[in-house]
Amino acid sequence: MKMSFYPKLAAGNMKKNARTYVPYMLTCIITVAMYYIVKSLSQNPGVKEMIGGGYLSELMFIGSHVVALFAVIFLFYTNSFLVKRRKKEFGVFNILGMEKRHLAWVLGWETAYLALGSLVLGLLLGIIMDKAMYLLVGKIIGGGVPLGFFVSARVIGQTVQIFAVIFLLICINAIRQVHVADPIALLQAGNAGEKEPSTRWLLALAGLVSVGGGYYIAITVSDPVASLLLFFVAVVLVIIGTYLLFTAGSIALLKILRKNRKYYYRTRHFVSVSGMIYRMKQNAVGLANICVLSTMVLVMVSTTTSLMIGMEDVVRERYPADIMVYFKEDAPQGNQAYIEAIRALQRERGLAVKNEMAYLYLGLSASHEYKYEESHEIGVTSALDSMDELFLITLDDYNAVMKERKTLEEGEVMVYSNRTSYDLPVFKLLGREYRVAEKLDSFVGNGQYSANMCNTIYIVVPDREALLEIYDAQRELLGENARSIRQVYGFDMDADEEEQNAFYNDLLDCMAQNGISAVTEARAEAKSSFISLYGGLFFIGVFLGVLFVMATVLIIYYKQISEGYDDRERFSIMQKVGMSRDEVKSAIHSQVVTVFFLPLIVAGIHVTAAFPLISKLLVLMQLTNTKLFIACTGACFLVFAVMYVFVYNLTARTYYRIVSR
Repeated sequence: MKMSFYPKLAAGNMKKNARTYVPYMLTCIITVAMYYIVKSLSQNPGVKEMIGGGYLSELMFIGSHVVALFAVIFLFYTNSFLVKRRKKEFGVFNILGMEKRHLAWVLGWETAYLALGSLVLGLLLGIIMDKAMYLLVGKIIGGGVPLGFFVSARVIGQTVQIFAVIFLLICINAIRQVHVADPIALLQAGNAGEKEPSTRWLLALAGLVSVGGGYYIAITVSDPVASLLLFFVAVVLVIIGTYLLFTAGSIALLKILRKNRKYYYRTRHFVSVSGMIYRMKQNAVGLANICVLSTMVLVMVSTTTSLMIGMEDVVRERYPADIMVYFKEDAPQGNQAYIEAIRALQRERGLAVKNEMAYLYLGLSASHEYKYEESHEIGVTSALDSMDELFLITLDDYNAVMKERKTLEEGEVMVYSNRTSYDLPVFKLLGREYRVAEKLDSFVGNGQYSANMCNTIYIVVPDREALLEIYDAQRELLGENARSIRQVYGFDMDADEEEQNAFYNDLLDCMAQNGISAVTEARAEAKSSFISLYGGLFFIGVFLGVLFVMATVLIIYYKQISEGYDDRERFSIMQKVGMSRDEVKSAIHSQVVTVFFLPLIVAGIHVTAAFPLISKLLVLMQLTNTKLFIACTGACFLVFAVMYVFVYNLTARTYYRIVSR
């Protein structure tokens, strides 16, 4: 055959199969564009010059790798739909005299057309959209955006290299499938899967145990630090269990229903159960993919949206006042001279100060039994998941800062725990026993302790003598490793952020000149970093969410096409055995609806089970507003469900057109 024959045949084949090729090519174009956008933003000098741009560049760099990995997996998976639908066509070519090497040339040219079109159009779309995404990022984090386009030849080259390799591997895999099959197998490939699936009880049980194990971890974990360590374990268990339950568990359940004669031998149940057994064999992996992708979209978008909306709460939790000064020196009697030096600077700058706070505190490390342990003898890992920080303050300081009038008797304490609940009636420390008079709902602000990954138990002791007694006892026990009593001074300012930052810089100079050893933090100065970090996470979360939604839409579309071609034969057979057209259509419609909405329902269950674990992870990022997270998760699920129904109805039209032929 002439070499010019293959390009023409490949172009004709793609045109003839436009119904399957056009959505696939659109997906390739969008995937190329999204990879280019994220990669370009990671290397855009304008992003790095934004406030907190270092965080953004790192997040975009990580995001580009996620998109690349997704492209490999997803494009391979969706290409399998095309190959399956085309195998019968290749079988006909083979029987008519075309050798498999000729078919390889045709597949090669088809892939070349697809790759060239996807790369050219994808890069053009990416370059155009890159500026829009750059403006969006700047808007999210409040950074200035210069005029002009940033087009990186290096990023274009990297995009071409990665996707050229992906398309080459896809082509090789398609040629392999055609090469290893005989012509008869190719002709029958379009109907593969018609044999009744066997029941794999062990896999079904393993799936149930795997999902149950993931749910158990997510629901029972109480320590936020432990939740960080167990999160990936739970995710892996649920993903494995989801695939096993869809592939083996669904078929096992349907066969149990079939054995129930009273249930099965009814017209409606007989048709639906028998049909669903075959559907689940052919669609199980695809439906599991939809379920996993849907869960990922819901988790990513809801968590990043919660962080973005709740950022003000997070900043105020981490920075309780506009200026916080944490003195480093051991000062059981306080650092009044240093505080007066700061007040003198306030008066010198004409600063209007409000909400002043000053208190002494003693910080200790303790095991979960709440008996003090020497922290230097405990490793980092065990300290994170088996220890608490103790934060002790006097009643007078607590009342002054919180503007309360609480009272305590000798031997009594008040307790507040910021990560986990403390429900014991008695508190034991260094051989001393204290009765818990009250469990508090809030406590004095201390950003350094709120930023700790481990739990902090805040304790109010009756007076300074009780605090000094504990201080002396731990000094006697630990010697040079003992903790110090330190002082915190904080205040708000009646000034805009620019004036606050100016005073913050003056304060740092003043403290250096006076030899004041302290950690000084300004809320206005630190807020930009939070905006950059959480804004970047929000952008990446929504960006990847859109990518995964696109994948879900394409899988649903190809599923509808596959279902349509398979059901066209079933539709005809069922009519021939005596069922009316309306009965057949009703039976098939109920099966299709059940199959395609099952992933959405299971994804909702996954998200609900994961809620306790994810809320603990958000606590580590200082987001303690559980109601906000519930609202964001519920809103995301409703929006996603509406979109899912819309996509299903849109693709269902294609399905019914195929079936009705």
